[in-house]
Amino acid sequence: MTERTLADGRPILYFDDARRAGPVHEAVDQRPLDGLPRAGEVRYDVLTGEWVTIAGHRMNRTFLPAAADCPLDPTRDPAHPSEVPDSDYDVVVFANQFPSFAPVAVESGVEAPPFGPADGPAHGHCDVVVFSSDHEASVVDLPTQRMRTVVEAWAQRTAVHSADPRIAQVFVFENRGQEIGVTLTHPHGQIYAYPFLPPRAGQLVEQARRHREATGGNLLADVLRAEQAEGTRVVLTGEHWTAYVPRAARWPVEVHLAPHRDVPDLAALDDAEKAELAVVYQELLRRVDRFHPGVDRVPYIAGWHQAPTGADRELGRLHLQLFSLLRAPGKLKYLAGSESGMGAWINDTTPERIADRLREVAS
Repeated sequence: MTERTLADGRPILYFDDARRAGPVHEAVDQRPLDGLPRAGEVRYDVLTGEWVTIAGHRMNRTFLPAAADCPLDPTRDPAHPSEVPDSDYDVVVFANQFPSFAPVAVESGVEAPPFGPADGPAHGHCDVVVFSSDHEASVVDLPTQRMRTVVEAWAQRTAVHSADPRIAQVFVFENRGQEIGVTLTHPHGQIYAYPFLPPRAGQLVEQARRHREATGGNLLADVLRAEQAEGTRVVLTGEHWTAYVPRAARWPVEVHLAPHRDVPDLAALDDAEKAELAVVYQELLRRVDRFHPGVDRVPYIAGWHQAPTGADRELGRLHLQLFSLLRAPGKLKYLAGSESGMGAWINDTTPERIADRLREVAS
């Protein structure tokens, strides 16, 4: 890994598939940028008990630029610089220019709330993880060695951000497809380091606490063992990883991937687990892409749920949630009244059918 600095002070890190001899990635960012981007604030919703991030500066962020203006391409023409100064790279990670969370935040200027916790700065980190210098590449098609490099980048950034005492949760994820809301088509993912525990993470912790009090066990580990024992919804099993469709899947395509060993996060994986993950992860993506006949690239969100960094860390356990809102070719599952308005989910298929299809389309 080689760390450099962009013109406005943001860090940029290059992860290479293999060790390179001599000085590497020494290109300098020559853009006339202002100082470090600043985050906004977090406000507490007293009606739900959840934190909402106010990031008004993101309203005008880059949106589906022409391929020639892609900010994630390497800088091959100094007259047209991108976010990546070097002319080539394997995997690169840099702090987002339009962050939801950042080490430095703007002052609110808004009166304190009449009740409930006080507003606070949206301190945290938002990394962009670029998987390839090839603008047309896709994660599912990357060489295995490159996918292994991506896993290493995920683990390294998880470890670094988890060490920040202001961070409560580190979330590694990839959005693919305009249907998901992707604003840049170049293959990339993101890492959010939150200053609070997000709602789903909070729910997982609370359910895990209740399970431990009732049984003495770890909820996510016990769920994995139950799925392995039943087998109905298991779609893939390796030496270190098992993928299964959750019993109460919410999405028309959904699969979880969990390590056999109890580990809190990506940083805690050993070399053998990382190596198998690189293979298993791409196999899951291939199956998702084959799920709907006639659809070459299924839109998806792949998110790594990791243990909290501080309190209740022992209740968390690493697992991937991979899902798509494409319920049929050309038809999306919209989060309408029940889901968006009330948070009450309705799935238009069954988890068992999802699992059957994911086994059917195995390589």
